[in-house]
Amino acid sequence: MRLDLRLIAEMIPEGARVLDIGCGDGALLDHLTREKRADARGIEIDMAEVARAVGQGLAVIHGDADNDLAFYPDRAFDYVVLSRTFQAVEKPREVLAQMLRIGSRAVVSFPNFGHWLLRWKLLVNGRMPDTETWNRPWYETPNIHPCTMLDFITLCGMEGYIVEQWLAVDEHGLRAPWRRSLRLANLFGEQALFVLRRADTPAR
Repeated sequence: MRLDLRLIAEMIPEGARVLDIGCGDGALLDHLTREKRADARGIEIDMAEVARAVGQGLAVIHGDADNDLAFYPDRAFDYVVLSRTFQAVEKPREVLAQMLRIGSRAVVSFPNFGHWLLRWKLLVNGRMPDTETWNRPWYETPNIHPCTMLDFITLCGMEGYIVEQWLAVDEHGLRAPWRRSLRLANLFGEQALFVLRRADTPAR
């Protein structure tokens, strides 16, 4: 599996009820079902990916994070996952609110636009940067709301969400040695992962 999916899988306990938004071909769902006996379901906008996942026997439906989460009942899941998709949704605040309505916890991963290399390329070249993580030219990227780790933390504070856990890693899987410093993680972490809950949800 992709690096961030492996890290997300580590965050989810045995037997959890999981909804994976933008699940792609269902790699995370398959892993959680087999290895953690999770009740894992997915929603995916790309019909070809939906067909691939369903062909593997996974519970995946066609849907759009911006519009279709409203149809799920409150607290239907223990964990709702949004991996490398947050920056591509049209209404990130609304999507987060829906995730924490239908799930006890939300797990969100995204490429960190605050990484030092992106800052440097913007400063030196004056053009939208690309890296292993941000690997498409600006006119082809699906990313419409790039953000940094500090931006995301600020948004969570505005909305009243509790950040239970966060992690910054590079593209090759090395967990950041600046784990205890958010500002250093925002500077050196290529990918960010967060576990959130609402203030009225009990801590684990």
